[in-house]
Amino acid sequence: MRIIRRIPNTVLFNTIFVTVNILMASTRFSLSRSVHPILKRPPCSSSPRFAPKALLKSYPCPLWSSSFSFCLQTLHHSTSPYLSSSSFSFSSCSSFSPPSMASSFTVDDSIGSNPLLQDFDFPPFDIVEAKHVRPGIRALLKKLESGLDELEKTVEPSWPKLVEPLEKIVDRLTVVWGMVNHLKAVKDSAELRAAIEEVQPEKVKFQLRLGQSKPIYNAFKAIKESPDWQSLSEARNRIVDAQIKEAVLNGVSLEDDKREQFNKIEQELERLSHKFSENVLDATKKFEKLITYNKEIDGLPATALGLAAQTAVSKGHENATAENGPWMITLDAPSFVSVMQHARNRALREEVYRAYITRASSGDLDNTPIINQILKLRLEKAKLLNYNNYAEISMATKMATVDKAEELLEKIRSASWDAAVQDVEDLKSYSKSQAASEADSLSHWDISFWSERLRESKYDINEEELRPYFSFSKVMDGLFNLAKILFGIDIEPADGLAPVWNKDVRFYCVKDSSGSPIAYFYFDPYSRPLEKREGAWMDEVVSRSRVVSRNGTTARLPVAHMVCNQTPPVGDKPSLMTFREVETVFHEFGHALQHMLTKQDEGLVAGIRGVEWDAVELPSQFMENWCYHRDTLMSIAKHYQTGESLPEEVYLKLLAARTFRAGSLSLRQIRFASLDLELHTKYIPDGPESVYDVDQRVSRKTQVIPPLPEDRFLCGFNHIFAGGYAAGYYSYKWAEVLSADAFSAFEDAGLEDNKAVKETGHKFRETVLALGGGKAPLEVFVEFRGREPSPEALLKHNGLLSVTA
Repeated sequence: MRIIRRIPNTVLFNTIFVTVNILMASTRFSLSRSVHPILKRPPCSSSPRFAPKALLKSYPCPLWSSSFSFCLQTLHHSTSPYLSSSSFSFSSCSSFSPPSMASSFTVDDSIGSNPLLQDFDFPPFDIVEAKHVRPGIRALLKKLESGLDELEKTVEPSWPKLVEPLEKIVDRLTVVWGMVNHLKAVKDSAELRAAIEEVQPEKVKFQLRLGQSKPIYNAFKAIKESPDWQSLSEARNRIVDAQIKEAVLNGVSLEDDKREQFNKIEQELERLSHKFSENVLDATKKFEKLITYNKEIDGLPATALGLAAQTAVSKGHENATAENGPWMITLDAPSFVSVMQHARNRALREEVYRAYITRASSGDLDNTPIINQILKLRLEKAKLLNYNNYAEISMATKMATVDKAEELLEKIRSASWDAAVQDVEDLKSYSKSQAASEADSLSHWDISFWSERLRESKYDINEEELRPYFSFSKVMDGLFNLAKILFGIDIEPADGLAPVWNKDVRFYCVKDSSGSPIAYFYFDPYSRPLEKREGAWMDEVVSRSRVVSRNGTTARLPVAHMVCNQTPPVGDKPSLMTFREVETVFHEFGHALQHMLTKQDEGLVAGIRGVEWDAVELPSQFMENWCYHRDTLMSIAKHYQTGESLPEEVYLKLLAARTFRAGSLSLRQIRFASLDLELHTKYIPDGPESVYDVDQRVSRKTQVIPPLPEDRFLCGFNHIFAGGYAAGYYSYKWAEVLSADAFSAFEDAGLEDNKAVKETGHKFRETVLALGGGKAPLEVFVEFRGREPSPEALLKHNGLLSVTA
């Protein structure tokens, strides 16, 4: 779920702190707060953390799709092999068995051909079209309404009579809506948008009714007050407590008139969130700059030129080549980042930078009024629920409090400031030594360019020259081998077993040490700017659950999807990744591992479900640390043509460069997190300050070089306006403290001691990855680490410990 829109935590190649939304939209999960706790997702990408996807991604991550309770045999006839009613017999996965998923809902024959309503083991992503959305979702909602009616009539304060039927209802909706929502993110079209927009209010209406059901709420309270409460498992206790708290946050206690007002606010917030995201995507696609003269693209590496020519071909310039052009520059991440880092043409850098920071801020795509309305409605919602501001609502279901979050951000800000000031001075000195005309007046479109030149000079590392060592296939092989060493699992290709939405999507099976499948996941790696949302995220397709399994005893196996936007193959070359793209894949895989390796059978707290939002980034950020582990890096860094390993001296330089500009990159994240909290605690809609005034004020404390007066990055800040990170962006830093400290357990054990690494990895799997939301995250951490977390490891990893001391 979590779509976790990804913002990398390490700093090595994140010299592009101007790329606000590229990194923001990844979340690692895609998570968006939903009106019912079971429908809510944590961070992604991220989210993408779900990262609802804000459940996701797009949220920090947990629940958009949760149940595929149908059977392939009843799916309409198709020539597609993965829709065949016969048993699977693919050579690469002949021993695999699909995840067990069961449903108590049947569909009328009259709409039986709609793929959204079919029984399936894996979603029919390949055949779902916009025309299926309206009738499919409406028929589903009608059926679920009947199920809810029946539950409310027969509900009793017991697990079989309350929680199990509730989970089945929620699961059925989350899986089908999750399928549709996912396709919108990776295969966007005007027709699909229109269909979703039309039925979305009906879906939200049902969610509101479910979240505000007093019979269900009273039954949960009765369980809490019963003599049996103390005998329930810890996981069940957390489910009951969460359901009661979320019901209150969903307005169950409001009087009729206030509840009606609350529901209108929720409907409008859902609509505005979708519109915000659509505007960002459309604004990103809208910018195109065709370049015909070599001099204008001087400095761009061969990879970028090949991609620019390939883009030009797709836009009708059939004869475009990497050598002779023409070249098409866009705001899609691979194109934008290359220009900011490498284009010697300062005017080009400025033009592209200004276009990027003003996306979706004018004309029909202007997100400014949407931002203002979202903030106004969130405050109204908080007041209705008797909270002072929206941040207090957000923190009600997180580890932190507003004060604790602000305290952590200030601690890291003060530790980073002097280092960031020195970073800027270093850039000025270096650019002056290179006789740069802009040396005395560096602006935002110069920072990434001169940072890359300084890094190359200081560490003799050229990021583009490293690409040949990071081919997609080798990176994935090395990542899977690391997972085997740490967690005792095998990951095997299972392409063909499940339908996919694009030919480049890969499908994998995860097996335990005995060879039995325990999970599956999709991976959609490459950028497709015309139809795919930017960023990177992980989300759930279905979660582990005993209740919705076919037999009700053996838990249904979890299925995830990971989505990135890395550089695609160009010509006959494979996808050659930047180091930052490698980190991104490791990050999203960390989210997926927590979803897939859970041992929790209670579906409402399995995997990333039920994990507090500000803890959900722990596994993802933890995995990024392994990109700097020698054995791991050397296992993936193989030249795609010669097969030679990355030279040892280059690896040592990578390690040395890890803390390059750490202060500046840390402040970048602090700016986003501080601005997010400011807008959701102290900002007064329609007051004396605009949201841009607030940004400028916050930036004076968090940016050495203040943003331009015309900076409108907020108009593209998907994380807090279209994802699940509203008043929660601080979660990245909060979880980074946890993840760095968790990795330090491996350092303490000895990274060169294979036995110790395996033992520590096993312990990490059995706690952080296995327990899911069934145990409080602080207790999970203490069970793994033996003590409460400390920020010392994070500051040490970032080279800022001495500053703090």
